[in-house]
Amino acid sequence: MRNKVTTSQTMTRLLEHARYEVLPTASTEDKVLGHVPRDVTVTVTASPGKGLEATLDLAERLAGHGYTVVPHLAARMITGRTELEEICGRLTGKGITRVFVPGGDAEPAGDYADALSLLEDLAHLGHPFEQVGITGYPESHPTIHDDLTVQSMWDKRRYATHIVSNLTFDPAVVRDWVGRLRGRGITMPLLLGIPGPVDRTKLLSMATKIGVGESTRFLAKHKGTFARLAAPGGFTGERFLEKCAPALGEPTALVEGLHVFTFNQVAETEAWRQDLLARLSR
Repeated sequence: MRNKVTTSQTMTRLLEHARYEVLPTASTEDKVLGHVPRDVTVTVTASPGKGLEATLDLAERLAGHGYTVVPHLAARMITGRTELEEICGRLTGKGITRVFVPGGDAEPAGDYADALSLLEDLAHLGHPFEQVGITGYPESHPTIHDDLTVQSMWDKRRYATHIVSNLTFDPAVVRDWVGRLRGRGITMPLLLGIPGPVDRTKLLSMATKIGVGESTRFLAKHKGTFARLAAPGGFTGERFLEKCAPALGEPTALVEGLHVFTFNQVAETEAWRQDLLARLSR
């Protein structure tokens, strides 16, 4: 009984500290305004197909509506320190105090071949943001060895405030990866990446809207994700969280909340979260 209560408490805490990742399409603003409470943080991805302007514009508009917003500053999409300084001034001028810095999938547009080089320039610019997130890889990265991804987080620890994990569907992988991070002395708080409830047809439609070339890369990169989400009786966020909860509830795990990949199915994601919170409170 005690374990069941502890699991419920951990799940509730994570769900109450969930943030939503959205893609910058024409309908995203209305979806967020219609379904996401103002106390839920919204992160806005950066797509090479749409360009960084789409990310910055949506982030500014959502911030204007009272949301805490986290634009993704994909390093390879930014030409260098001059552009970075302009972006920082633009965002901070709108009251945006948080960013997420991935390397990005694009070919480098200029000086930044990876996230670390951009993070170093943010430091040179006086640390303009209060919170800076970096990517974590519970599953193997397609082009980077596991040990190097952990080393990369160690190298970035001086410049970042927290880690956001990529998707995984295996609670055992989560447990072992968190243990490796903490065993290495990486103490940044972690937001666990998890998909919201996704309809296969809508997911494929969403991928198409990203752009033809970008869509192809997106589908190829996430084909395993699609298969898991679409399988009858397959992945569910509730079951995944239940299995992860014992490891995530440990104080030494330093898991602060969830990073929910909505794939722009915002209404469905918020309904799922509220329903699960209600059932956990009974």
